[in-house]
Amino acid sequence: MGGRRHLYRVTVDWQGATTGYNDYARDHLITADGPPAIPGSSDPVFRGNCERWNPEQLLVASLSACHKLWFLHLAAEAGLIVTAYRDEAEGIMIEGPGQGRFEQVTLRPAVTLAGGDPSRLPELHEKAHHRCFIANSVNFVVQVEPLIA
Repeated sequence: MGGRRHLYRVTVDWQGATTGYNDYARDHLITADGPPAIPGSSDPVFRGNCERWNPEQLLVASLSACHKLWFLHLAAEAGLIVTAYRDEAEGIMIEGPGQGRFEQVTLRPAVTLAGGDPSRLPELHEKAHHRCFIANSVNFVVQVEPLIA
């Protein structure tokens, strides 16, 4: 696939000592030039800190945010006036011996309109799904189940 290339740099900082599996902290700090730092850890199931973001949550959040950004773009182009957008997304990861992988992520966007044709919402969600850079990059199913009022 040709086209413009974009580089994204992040830094993940961790300090500690791996003296044993149960002994080291999973907490780390995710940084990049510009935005505030993200406190990270592993899922509490894997001895992580439940008060910090884990990589699995960040993956689901990335898919949701990417879909939202494309949807808002397409809605603006279509003349829809969106005043609120909420997605209660969820992902399912299957853990196997020594490894795991996501099986699917489901997005459930709910949109509030102040103007425009609400019958266009399903079509715009479908287009947004196919244009989302993150959804196009994963090897598992990303379902979009828009909540249409």
